[in-house]
Amino acid sequence: MSSIKEYFSSVGKGISSLAKGMAVTGKELVTPKITEQYPENRHTTLKIADRFRAELTLKYDEQGHHKCIACGICQMNCPNGTITLKTRMVELPDGKKKKVLEKYLYDLGSCTFCMLCVTSCPQDALEFSNDFEQAVFTRGKLVEQLNYRPEPTDEEIIAKANAPKPKPAIDPEQLAKIKAEALAKAAKLKAEKEAAANGNAAEPTATDK
Repeated sequence: MSSIKEYFSSVGKGISSLAKGMAVTGKELVTPKITEQYPENRHTTLKIADRFRAELTLKYDEQGHHKCIACGICQMNCPNGTITLKTRMVELPDGKKKKVLEKYLYDLGSCTFCMLCVTSCPQDALEFSNDFEQAVFTRGKLVEQLNYRPEPTDEEIIAKANAPKPKPAIDPEQLAKIKAEALAKAAKLKAEKEAAANGNAAEPTATDK
């Protein structure tokens, strides 16, 4: 009798375990698939997270200029010596010397993507792209020059230093505030003058006495 009870008990446990497993399987059947069919969907549905760190790049504006001032802070903070800056000195007309960037070399093969270079840059000139397709056949091709666009010549740097600085534009709200303060001050002075004139006229003269 006990063997029959044990038999049906084991059958019940087996059915319960099977039901739990089928519930998990059924749930996965209706779950949206996240598997990427790479590289077939490279140009269609492949989405890389914006925060993914793949390669260091210089930020360029609409005019094709970057903000790197060749200070070397990123090179000093890099723990692996991934960044190498090659600079030159330009003598300005006032006798001062200015250090400018000549080459910004970056070794992707030794980069640990720690982002110390990006966070320590005082000019916010660096960022990591999410372009992860960086496979090459030789390590030498992993060394890249980030300032791939032509740098300004010494003559252009000197001409820019001599150019007059544009006057900063005044904010419309600030301009309106300045005008309002000037009008209030003028009205106050006018009221004081009128009060002083009325006070002098009210005082009795010697002939009146």
